[in-house]
Amino acid sequence: MTAHLSDAAAIETSDLRKRYGPLTALEGLDLVVPRGTVFGFLGPNGAGKTTTIRLLLGFIRPSAGSARIFGLDTWSEGVAARRALGYLVPPEALYLDMSGDDQLDYAARLSGTPPVLRDRFLDALELGRGPLRRRLGTFSKGMRQKLALVMACQGDPELLILDEPTDGLDPLIQRAFESLLRERHRAGRTIFMSSHDLAEVERTCQRVAVVRAGHLVVQDAVADLLRRRRRTVDVRIDDAGAGAILALPNATRLSREAGRLRAAIDGDLNPLLRILALHDISDLSIESPTLEDAFMAFYEPAAAGPGPNGTAGVALTALPPASDGTTSLGSELGDDDVFTREVVTTAGGPR
Repeated sequence: MTAHLSDAAAIETSDLRKRYGPLTALEGLDLVVPRGTVFGFLGPNGAGKTTTIRLLLGFIRPSAGSARIFGLDTWSEGVAARRALGYLVPPEALYLDMSGDDQLDYAARLSGTPPVLRDRFLDALELGRGPLRRRLGTFSKGMRQKLALVMACQGDPELLILDEPTDGLDPLIQRAFESLLRERHRAGRTIFMSSHDLAEVERTCQRVAVVRAGHLVVQDAVADLLRRRRRTVDVRIDDAGAGAILALPNATRLSREAGRLRAAIDGDLNPLLRILALHDISDLSIESPTLEDAFMAFYEPAAAGPGPNGTAGVALTALPPASDGTTSLGSELGDDDVFTREVVTTAGGPR
């Protein structure tokens, strides 16, 4: 049964699973992305992010469960589901013998939508007309990433699915692209993006989901996630005030010397503020939590059990860094998990 674009969530998965023989890449993912939201999809390498995106695009078939885009099943109704979709093609999947102009025109023809935003994105990403006449084989990695972003966005799709959109971009172009995302958000578009840049996600996204080892750990509004996180308080206060602060059930002493208390406060700040209002304060700083703090909290050692918001519990253990400095859980495998150029160059064409 299908739903009209106007009354369905942009993305919804129900008990979504993907297995490759004995390997479970995704386990029981229940995800809802409301229309008009910029949604961050986070997790270390091998967590299931790319598998989820490939399932959403209909590139691979679920082992169980379902994924829907605007109410349309991404496997059985894949062609219709992708009509309102723009997808970031991996730069290595571009046709290197084509010119930039030809690649953009080809993608527009396949999607069946006029490239109404092409010039806006080319200008903002500083991809000039001269380079577009050259073969893509002469492009740098950053230039190919820019071209892929223009391909995904040029038709002004209702939904953008972006896997690591700013990978390979310099900081100035990254900020320019974030500004473009905010423009599309104000226009009512939905953006679903994975990223390893947590500061970028914090700047651009209203909601996030965190996955680990194929399990959903949490999905929540960024503001609510930060509100519940630990803050560090540094205050110069008398002994009575320090004692009252440390008596709070959500306070942990970090240091106390020369009349200055440094403490960690988990969650609600109001009990702390009520204590501070009763004492003379000569100096005070409260460090705001970041999305990185919240993200890393889900990867601290902990026993397996029910996760936040009723999500599946996962044993969270510290992971050693990979050779490139990132944290890795291994690659996501499967012969049917390989991108083909005929598929990925379309933002809504046939499967």
